[in-house]
Formats: sequence, structure tokens, C-alpha cells
Amino acid sequence: MDPAVQRLLDERSIIDVCVRYATAIDDRDWARLRSCFLPDAVGVYHADRRLDGAEAIVETIRTAVTPLSRTQHLVGTFVVDVHGDEASSSCYLHAQHVREGVPGGEKYVIAGQYVDRLARTQDGWRIRERRLDRWWTRGNPAVTAR
Repeated sequence: MDPAVQRLLDERSIIDVCVRYATAIDDRDWARLRSCFLPDAVGVYHADRRLDGAEAIVETIRTAVTPLSRTQHLVGTFVVDVHGDEASSSCYLHAQHVREGVPGGEKYVIAGQYVDRLARTQDGWRIRERRLDRWWTRGNPAVTAR
């Protein structure tokens, strides 16, 4: 295949993984979320907490969003760099969290950037490591408190 075409296909597939991740969370589709990661993936969503393995990542996200009334994760401004069967990418995040009946406000927004390392597998591109860099928040953090 023409290398330029392969590069475009790889970039599109990596962007698809990032979008699948966001929609899986909002749809509460844990199998689809798990399909975004290598089994031994690493997640760093807070500076002081590392999650080891796809199961730990999915379970942490499931536990965090299940009590919420609704979430909406918007991702965009993708930057993808492919080197053979390894890649790095980043995308902006704007995540809204709603939990009805929370004193002090029912909404909490997190904005930032996901920074990823990915690997090509037989089943397509998968996240090897995902880091969330939080840039700002608005609203009531009690919405996401457990």
C-alpha cells in the first residue's frame, strides 16, 4: 500500500479509538471501552494515581460515572504521530458531568487534553498509555464525588 495512504488510514484509526473511548463512557458500554486498551495498558487520570491494566481503568471509570445522571465527553483537535506499529497522539477534552439533586449545583465540567501512546494489534490500534492533563474545571466538584 502507498505509505501516504497507510499513514492516513492509521491516523483515522487512532482518532476512531479516541472517539470510541468517549462514546463508550457516555453510553456506559464497558466492553466497547475495554476494546480501546491493550490488556496491560496504563491510565493516569490524576497526578497521584496510576491505573495498571485495562480492567482497572474500565472499573475506575465505571465506578466514577455510574452514579451520574449523564455525561458528555467531547474530544477533538487530534494530533497523531505514527512510527510503524507504535504511535503517539493527543486530543482536547471537554467533559460535562451531570448529577441531579447535588447541593451546590448539578454540573461539573473538566477541560484538558488526553496524551496517548498506542500500539498496532491484530484487532487494530489500542491505547498502551493514556494520561489526562486537566487544564481547568467549572461547576461543582461534588457532582463527581463518590
